[in-house]
Amino acid sequence: MISVESVTKRFGALTAVDGVSFEVRRGEVVGFLGPNGAGKTTTMRMLAGTLQPDAGAVLMDGRPISEDLTAARRRIGYMPESNALYTEMLVSEYLDFVAELRGLRGPDRRSALRDAVEQTGIGDVYYRPIGQLSKGYRQRVGLAAAILHRPEVLILDEPTEGLDPNQRVEIRRLIRELGKDRTVILSTHVLGEVEATCSRLLIISRGRVAADGGVAELLDRGRAGARYVVEAEGDDVVTALAALPGVTRHSSVRVDGRMRVELVASGDTDLRPLIFRSALERGWTLWELHRERQSLEELFRELTGSAEPGSQASRRDGASSPAQPSGRGAPVEPGVAASAGKEALR
Repeated sequence: MISVESVTKRFGALTAVDGVSFEVRRGEVVGFLGPNGAGKTTTMRMLAGTLQPDAGAVLMDGRPISEDLTAARRRIGYMPESNALYTEMLVSEYLDFVAELRGLRGPDRRSALRDAVEQTGIGDVYYRPIGQLSKGYRQRVGLAAAILHRPEVLILDEPTEGLDPNQRVEIRRLIRELGKDRTVILSTHVLGEVEATCSRLLIISRGRVAADGGVAELLDRGRAGARYVVEAEGDDVVTALAALPGVTRHSSVRVDGRMRVELVASGDTDLRPLIFRSALERGWTLWELHRERQSLEELFRELTGSAEPGSQASRRDGASSPAQPSGRGAPVEPGVAASAGKEALR
């Protein structure tokens, strides 16, 4: 559906994106993670067609979008991190303005507005000034603008930034609904959001792809190793468990006369059958046995050297976000940069 092939973007001496390649298929919801400055926003802007790569190409259905940016933008919806809005406009005025920029007319315009308002749940605030809305509703308005022209590909840069937990849950639900009939690429620094929303994960670090795959698949193959918790009663429990193949470290504590042992093991072999067999052969009473998968935070730290997305202090990403507008004279980015003008959107 949409792909990047060996894409590179430089800002002076800084290489923000360095030979990145990946493909996102129709109907996928992909989480795009990386520390601050890793190149996420730069990559997303190139995907949206608002920034051109210095090398490589962004393709839709196998054709470079640079061959016809106007046609490509009709198929792409983009909600930038800033979600810049005209705060003095009514929601209805703003969306009507976006529809005008998108070239929507007559019945198509009315139908598109009705569908976007219904899908994003902003009917109750449709005739209210944007400046009076909560952050959650402003994000919904930004999403409505991004999907107004019924794009096949939806690119969302930090769509839940600044929201409270309840608002995050609502936006996640909305993104899952939107992803049922669209390709969605979602950038976020909230790791739980990826597990709750996305079927696939792309991690970028220092301008390069560090990991790409299904969320469960990546967690299972992380180098940090699988963890096992065993609680058993019997002789030589700790010694026998520590000697199992692949065990790299262990810890133990006595609980109510039983030994509770935590094991970390490398490799792809599931140790649970071996542990159960040891219990049978040695006559242990097995009270508990389960495997704990590597957490997404551990995987992220392993691949990027950062505790969580957004924790990297230095910023490599050369594409700075536009300032949030405060009134009618400020810039707006309803899917692509408004400064590109009406012709860029039509």
